[in-house]
Amino acid sequence: MRRRYALVGAGARAGMFLRALAVDHADRAEVVALADVNHARMAAHNRWLRDLGAPEAKTWAAADFTTMLTVERVDEVLVTSVDATHADYIVAALRAGCDVVTEKPMTTDAAGCRRILAAVEETGHRVQVAFNYRYNPLHEAFRDLLAGGEIGEIGSVHFEWLLDVRHGADYFRRWHRDAANSGGLLVHKSGHHFDLVNWWLDATPETVFAQGRRFFYGPDGRRHGYARDYARGHGAPEAKDDPFALQLADNPQLRALYLDAEEEDGYLRDQNVFAPGVTIDDDMAVLVRYDTGATMTYHLTAYAPWEGYRVMVNGSRGRLELEVVESDHVSPAGASEVKGAAVHGEVAAAERGRARLTVHPFWAPPREIPVPGYARGGHGGADARMTAVLFGGATDPMDRSATARDGALALLTGLAANRSMATGAPVTATDLLDPT
Repeated sequence: MRRRYALVGAGARAGMFLRALAVDHADRAEVVALADVNHARMAAHNRWLRDLGAPEAKTWAAADFTTMLTVERVDEVLVTSVDATHADYIVAALRAGCDVVTEKPMTTDAAGCRRILAAVEETGHRVQVAFNYRYNPLHEAFRDLLAGGEIGEIGSVHFEWLLDVRHGADYFRRWHRDAANSGGLLVHKSGHHFDLVNWWLDATPETVFAQGRRFFYGPDGRRHGYARDYARGHGAPEAKDDPFALQLADNPQLRALYLDAEEEDGYLRDQNVFAPGVTIDDDMAVLVRYDTGATMTYHLTAYAPWEGYRVMVNGSRGRLELEVVESDHVSPAGASEVKGAAVHGEVAAAERGRARLTVHPFWAPPREIPVPGYARGGHGGADARMTAVLFGGATDPMDRSATARDGALALLTGLAANRSMATGAPVTATDLLDPT
């Protein structure tokens, strides 16, 4: 008997999961229901499901979420809604007798973490967090080298992540720009990265100190000379050739999900990145100490000329380095090529480039480690590998399925960093999960 799935949150994030269920794992799963605040978005996903040869799902107002779970006899819920709503949907699903797969971050605050962990304990049902970067072959090889003692005992990590002025800017056009919705980039985006380090080091963050600011985007960023006077891109003559503007009408899928859906809920997907309303930072530095004694310095820049990341781990026998260039330049004409725009198709062309994994032992020449299976799309091939485990019953010898506890530990660094930036003081991360 196939497992019955319902999805809540029918934006662009839903596409990868719906395609995986409807096409790749239709022998084991069926999508029986969609819930959202906007019926036009659900209708768009149903059209794409039909195009894939899959049956349409029943559509429900998000306000009737718990009723939907009962009426549609749902076994498992996919949560792909606005981050700040995750905890409510996860807890309701667990208490209704469902298992849950949720987009990262699991939630946006410590109280939500505590509620989810308590509901898992209370109900005995499962929460899995979609940390697809765990399934990237590069990251798997990186972990194997560390766990195998290639560089000995781990002393420190340096992790730099660069979002280019196409992808990085997109967080400042949409709902993520408001920290009340997303928790900021150290929660929304960096949860990816902090989970990787927890997993690589098999460690828990203990103490966090951070500093950050809005340097480039928002009204204060107008001093850099890029800002033009319009509220949103669509229909604004000033935005026509602006490299920071998103042209919704030019992308059929974004048009269907957002431009054609505006009348129902008023959500604007293409806001000016330099307009008022931005409450998240774009340049952040974090210092972490783990329970193993290792430390990490982390930096996120959301306005870089190229996109990718560098991770360097120093150990008692040498150094391990990973460099990934996802996009080595951004042309103004490509500003509307938003990651994830290909909702039920291939990942957008933003994911291209090169990667290099290198071991630098003491007293010996460095050597590059070949990584079979690494791809340039879908987070390095990770998306398909992850959904095969989540939905297809594939075996995973590395046991990478992230639990609610893993989701909470990934959030600890970002939440503690946010508090540290607010207070100017170091924060004991593990205290955030203590209800007292």
